[in-house]
Amino acid sequence: MSPIEVILCDDHALIRRGIRDTLSDAADIRVVGEAGDYGELRSLMRARLAEPGRASACDVLVLDINLPGRSGLDALHALKDEGSPVKVLVVSMYPEDQYAIRALRAGAYGYVNKGGDPQLLVQAVRTVAQGRKYVTPEIAQMLVESLTAPASESAHSKLSDREMQTLVMIASGKRLADIAEELMLSPKTVSVYRARVLEKLQLANNSELTVYAIRNGLVGS
Repeated sequence: MSPIEVILCDDHALIRRGIRDTLSDAADIRVVGEAGDYGELRSLMRARLAEPGRASACDVLVLDINLPGRSGLDALHALKDEGSPVKVLVVSMYPEDQYAIRALRAGAYGYVNKGGDPQLLVQAVRTVAQGRKYVTPEIAQMLVESLTAPASESAHSKLSDREMQTLVMIASGKRLADIAEELMLSPKTVSVYRARVLEKLQLANNSELTVYAIRNGLVGS
């Protein structure tokens, strides 16, 4: 049986190395490429698709959400719109309750927290490669609750992916200029996202935004 071919996309080289080492210990998994951002990922996938007889760039894409420029969620949406056969496993530092359901709705096959057991990552890659969804018991519970109690959705569930990202970064203490640089956006664009967040959450300023984020477990206190 051919090994499961995996591409890694994470902007931190040390984290990529850790994931690569974990996956490489599994005899049935082979890491065939790495990328540090969306642009590198697209170039890598195009190059692999150009190889004779290849129908897919890889079997599983292990993707971080918090990438510079276009986020992992942007990449998910783009792959879904293109009808790409690549199955995406999101691996993130963000707790499940922040982005798991968003990622699954955007087309991800699974979501794993970077702080979890490394062997869960191997299990997740194998599950996703088979075309099955991989969710932790915590995510399964969240999905059940979202189906049975849609009226109790939190206010921040109505934010767009980019607005949610902006909310978390501001609440983490980052300045608009820093956010703009990290996301490769103009400060004016980030200001627009901030204004939308404040309006949708009915908040007045960054202090109230931070308190909201802490109370809702979006950032650490």
